[in-house]
Amino acid sequence: MLTKQEAAAAVRAAKARLGVSWAQLGEAVGRPVAWTTAALLGQHPMSEPEARAAADVLELGDDVVQALLLQPTRGALGAAVPVDPTMYRFYEVLQVYGPTIKELIHEKFGDGIMSAINFRLDVQRVPDPAGDRVVVTLDGKFLPYQW
Repeated sequence: MLTKQEAAAAVRAAKARLGVSWAQLGEAVGRPVAWTTAALLGQHPMSEPEARAAADVLELGDDVVQALLLQPTRGALGAAVPVDPTMYRFYEVLQVYGPTIKELIHEKFGDGIMSAINFRLDVQRVPDPAGDRVVVTLDGKFLPYQW
């Protein structure tokens, strides 16, 4: 049986070989593109119809389908501090703005957190005369602490 990481590698290889986009896979699976991408990279379990739809588009076998059904170990990047420049910049953003985000959430909502379970993510490219902008929207439900 393949691991989720091995299945993710097979997905990425097939995606590149076939020229399929993450958006096309999201459409085939019937889920948002960010959720589908995370699932195919091993961060969410998929239902059998979802896994089968992705595997069909990517011309992958039952071994990949079975791996996509497994429960993941979420957040498993392999290193405490990501070294990939794109991921590291998010780490850097949280180092600089994390305390500010926390303060603003507490000021606007009270004592609690933003859920990463009840969560939506969107990535957009926005044209700008000084160079295109990356707009990342993190949309999580507020969960108050209960004492």
